[in-house]
Amino acid sequence: MQVIRVFLVWFCLVVSATTLHAEQLSTVEQTKQIWQLLDYLAVDYAKSVKEGAIASQSEYAEMQEFAHAARQQLAVLPTTPQQVALLSDADALRQSIAQKAPSDRVGDQAHRLAAALLMAYPVPVSPLKTPDLRQGAALYQSNCAACHGVSGHADGPLASSLNPQPIALADHARARERSVFALQQIVTRGVEGTSMASFAKLTEDERWAVAYFASTLSYSDADRQAGAKLWAERPELHAAFPTLAKLSESSESALTKAVDADVARGLTAYLRSAPGTLAQSNADTLPIAMTKLKASVAALETGDMAAAARLGLSAYLDGFEPVEPALAAKNNALFSEIEKTMGDYRHAVSTNNLAQARATATRLQGLLSDAQGALDSSNDPLSTFIGALTILLREGVEALLVVVAMLAFLKKAGRQDVLPYVHAGWIAALAGGALTWAVATYLVDLSGASREMTEGFSAIFAAVVLLAVGIWMHQKSLAGRWQAYVKDKLSSALNKRSAAMLFLLSFVTVYREVFETVLFYVALWTEHNGVYLLAGLGTGIVILAVIAVLLLRSSAKLPISQFFAYSSALVAVLAVILAGKGVAALQKVGFLDMTPVAVPRVEVLGIYPTAQTLAAQVVILAIIAVSIRYNLRSQNRRG
Repeated sequence: MQVIRVFLVWFCLVVSATTLHAEQLSTVEQTKQIWQLLDYLAVDYAKSVKEGAIASQSEYAEMQEFAHAARQQLAVLPTTPQQVALLSDADALRQSIAQKAPSDRVGDQAHRLAAALLMAYPVPVSPLKTPDLRQGAALYQSNCAACHGVSGHADGPLASSLNPQPIALADHARARERSVFALQQIVTRGVEGTSMASFAKLTEDERWAVAYFASTLSYSDADRQAGAKLWAERPELHAAFPTLAKLSESSESALTKAVDADVARGLTAYLRSAPGTLAQSNADTLPIAMTKLKASVAALETGDMAAAARLGLSAYLDGFEPVEPALAAKNNALFSEIEKTMGDYRHAVSTNNLAQARATATRLQGLLSDAQGALDSSNDPLSTFIGALTILLREGVEALLVVVAMLAFLKKAGRQDVLPYVHAGWIAALAGGALTWAVATYLVDLSGASREMTEGFSAIFAAVVLLAVGIWMHQKSLAGRWQAYVKDKLSSALNKRSAAMLFLLSFVTVYREVFETVLFYVALWTEHNGVYLLAGLGTGIVILAVIAVLLLRSSAKLPISQFFAYSSALVAVLAVILAGKGVAALQKVGFLDMTPVAVPRVEVLGIYPTAQTLAAQVVILAIIAVSIRYNLRSQNRRG
């Protein structure tokens, strides 16, 4: 029962900690809703007012309602330096609608306000992976065609009974004003006051697939063929749509400001029909980090330390953390430098050091630009293979050492009956890793806070248990008459409670590393590099298996007293390493303070340049030193 209670405490800490940024998640959803209101208003206002007169009273009332709702929701968003300007622009938009201003003026105001909103409160505006238009077509026919029509002409069997009438998605004059992101938000949330219901029951990927398919209905095959030819023959046009995110957030109308109308139409038709043409950019969230940093510095300049700290933390969690795995695999030195500098910036904010914060933020902007370049570069097969291999070896060796130490100890002690508990622990951890992969790939986008909290608490839990095991092992390594001890004492010492604790230690230690590895692999996986990634994974598994066999064979040859001495030293070192890594993970999400110190960063030893991580390791070392001294004195007294 004690083991169950320990596990429940650890589990509850991890689960409850993931709610740390619930308010930020709510802000993201609220921002998307405001953006949807503004986009809908920009596109539909032309139907309500013509030549300064109301063309449709119901449509006009709806435009007034949307503008009022957007203004109200803007007012309750978290305070930022840009919020005052946003509210002023929202008031100006409402005034233009009240004056029955021309549609191009109102549309431009609404679009500019929507763009400024995303600058002040950045949110992801693109799918996590390339949308599957075949899936989108099937979902459209089963969920949308009854109202919008099979080909999008609003002539479905239910259309005539609806009030207001469903939108004709094939109407190009209207469709050219709308981005795919706008359609995805409509699919996700529906449109209040209309028959357009929310399809939140669909997964995020399914909603993007439907939105992309729906966005193609106003274009002909001739449009798509013209766009394909333009894309192939004019490479300079690729700059208009560098990433899937840019394609998702852009409308054809907006593109006409940069290229001719015919070119804009063809490019939009072709790329929306074949979004796989654009490589999914791993750097899509880095602009969020850059924008949040600017807003954080601006908040600090106005004396709002709380907002500056929140924005600085958001720059890491919302902007940088999602690309951490991919960047660490491609350029680990750059990843480490950004992570360290992010910590330096948050410390400058917490101490209200404006000059240092400005200088650090400027350096970070340059580093984040370098990261964009590294992530936008193509993945060659060799780099994918090496990245997958090194990730597995880096994350797997720690867990392997712990599990092998437990297995060797039990075999040395003649307790093969307890081995199934250890094996069950690491096997359950691998199964949990497979489930994590499924969740991270198909169900939800695991937040940075959730990931770091899980890693942090798991590492600290494992460090505490390993510390206790190491002290016990050292004590037994000093005892005499080992054969008698093993025979008479160990059978009672390793009861069911102890065996269950070994299961839990095996599970937590391995799952922590599997969890990290899974998220790295999810970030690296693309449609074109899967074979090379799996090859790296397979090679890593073989190498780890060889290491495990060598360790088990070498440990079997050691005298039992030496084995316990070496094992106690090993688990003590691992406890120190995990303590440092656990504290560092909790610092990343703001759960613990961060005070930089001038020491080298040695991740393999869990050494990070902060006072808190070093203090945790010093405490573990002090406990180890005291326990060694106590064990030696006890042995001398017995001698």
